[in-house]
Amino acid sequence: MINITLPDGNVRSYPGPVSGADIAASIGPGLAKAALAVKVDGELRDLDRPIERDAKVALVTAKDPEGLELVRHDAAHVLAQAVQELFPGTQITFGPSTETGFYYDFVRAEAFTPDDFETIEARMKEIVDRDLKIEREVWDRATLKKHFLDHGETFKAEWSDELPAGEEISVYRQGGWLDMCRGPHLPSTGKLPKAFKLTKVSGAYWRGDARNAQVQRIYGTAWGDEKQLKAYLTQIEEAEKRDHRRIGKEMGLFHQQEDAAGMVFWHPKGWKLWRALEDYMRRRLDGAGYVEVKTPQLVDRRLWEASGHWEKFRENMYISENEEGLRDYVANPEGERIFALKPMNCPCHVQIFNQGLTSYRDLPLRMAEFGSCHRFEPSGALHGIMRVRNFTQDDAHIFCTDAQITEEAIAFAELLRSIYTDLGFANFFVKFSDRPPVRAGADEVWDRAEKALLDASAAAGLELKHNPGEGAFYGPKLEFVLRDAIGRDWQCGTLQVDFVLPERLDASYIGADSQRHRPVMLHRAILGSFERFIGILIENYVGRFPLWLAPTQAVVCTIVSDADGYAKEVADALTAAGLRVETDTRNEKINLKVREHSLAKAPLLIAVGKRDVESRTVAIRRLGSERQETLALADAVHKLSGEVRPPR
Repeated sequence: MINITLPDGNVRSYPGPVSGADIAASIGPGLAKAALAVKVDGELRDLDRPIERDAKVALVTAKDPEGLELVRHDAAHVLAQAVQELFPGTQITFGPSTETGFYYDFVRAEAFTPDDFETIEARMKEIVDRDLKIEREVWDRATLKKHFLDHGETFKAEWSDELPAGEEISVYRQGGWLDMCRGPHLPSTGKLPKAFKLTKVSGAYWRGDARNAQVQRIYGTAWGDEKQLKAYLTQIEEAEKRDHRRIGKEMGLFHQQEDAAGMVFWHPKGWKLWRALEDYMRRRLDGAGYVEVKTPQLVDRRLWEASGHWEKFRENMYISENEEGLRDYVANPEGERIFALKPMNCPCHVQIFNQGLTSYRDLPLRMAEFGSCHRFEPSGALHGIMRVRNFTQDDAHIFCTDAQITEEAIAFAELLRSIYTDLGFANFFVKFSDRPPVRAGADEVWDRAEKALLDASAAAGLELKHNPGEGAFYGPKLEFVLRDAIGRDWQCGTLQVDFVLPERLDASYIGADSQRHRPVMLHRAILGSFERFIGILIENYVGRFPLWLAPTQAVVCTIVSDADGYAKEVADALTAAGLRVETDTRNEKINLKVREHSLAKAPLLIAVGKRDVESRTVAIRRLGSERQETLALADAVHKLSGEVRPPR
């Protein structure tokens, strides 16, 4: 007998080996129709693979995260089959699922274009209608390679050579088409919902290496049903309207160019926005007991080697070798002086901590820096100001004792929650990322760090989603993910418990027992990087920032040239009261000025005409409103100066 334990605790017994499909059918026809795969003792498997021992079993449908991932992976296979049927001679390479869909890489002499998508999608739906059974087969390496070579699939043949010796090689066949794949997959193509759409085509490199042949990557999105697909496409359409690159250009905030790829040229208005955000963050950190520091941009590689960052991040670090360093190296290779632009701030903060003696009475020491960092991101990963090579972190490191971890985590969570609320993001969730496969520090150290962070999270009232294996190389972390106005998630804040770096960099404090002790190092950020967070703000608000944050808060516009002098007086009074003000005294009609400044997202338009000069009044119109409020100048200055104050 095979005893199957279901998620609700019920146990079903079967006379012999049983498949997930059999179990679903024995429960009911609805589940038999909806089931896509099965989890056996936590392992995701094909629905028709036999279960030959007692096990805990859960049936997976398209409503489950694992089911949706299967749908997306199968959509990639159906895409590949459709392309090869429509365009004979096209070679296939890889086709994984992604966070919102799938892609497949092809090798073809002719270029694919979006004009091909409608034809390909139609063939994909036809393959779904064929309801081809998807069958798993195990092949030996020689047979597999011969098959691919016989069919002109040189890339697949190359990959088959590199699979680990002794590894079972699985092939999935749907009708006359097949692909080498670990699986699992849906029972048949008919189980694939037709809620998919091809979205774009781009170039890529075979196996992600720029030295290899170029391939064509067709992207698509796939969902459990048409309703989900429609909601996603609507979100994408809305996201395009909010694109920070377009809005940033329209508002004159910043630009980027190839001479400094991955860097940002901030224009006066954009820098006003930056400074408003930085000033706000500095006030909040001052109020929370942080001390601000500034550390060098260029640091000798020996520090990065000691911290472990050289081994981990060397390929993404910018290196500097000057003539003096090269001469030193020729004379004495052991004395080579190579400097690197810092990719993060933490080792430099430890250097400040290590100056002089620190007492336990000085802890916790909260050390903050708006630190400019450089990382050489691949060109294909760059995206406006969201993903750049030079960025400024709102970085801080808290040096504390073990006993202070929980208290500091609670204070940090409260500060982060308050700042996110002030910036318009009331909703966020938290992921707990534990030890990665490649890491520094012994398992006992990681056990201690993970327990400390979990205990602190519970005390802070944080509900966590497990994110296995995604911790930093020196410690586990919390990732704070905020949700924007159209439902997109952005990972911004982090809190990491680190016992490794203080040990590697020999940080210590004098305890109550007059002995040296290692501090705990809490790495934390709230915004993550200013560049990326400003991009998020632009898209969340569509450029219509809260009044306190807007780069230009008010524009004083003249209706007639006779009011030019008074307009300057009004602008000066508002500027003296703390507003960021522009004037527009062009010889243009007021309706044109209102339209142009509204498109530029100016929150307040203040019109002055001949009558206002005589009565010393102003007419205030707010962005998005047709209404106008007329106030005496003194009253307007008092009212608006209160409205533009940042949250405190």
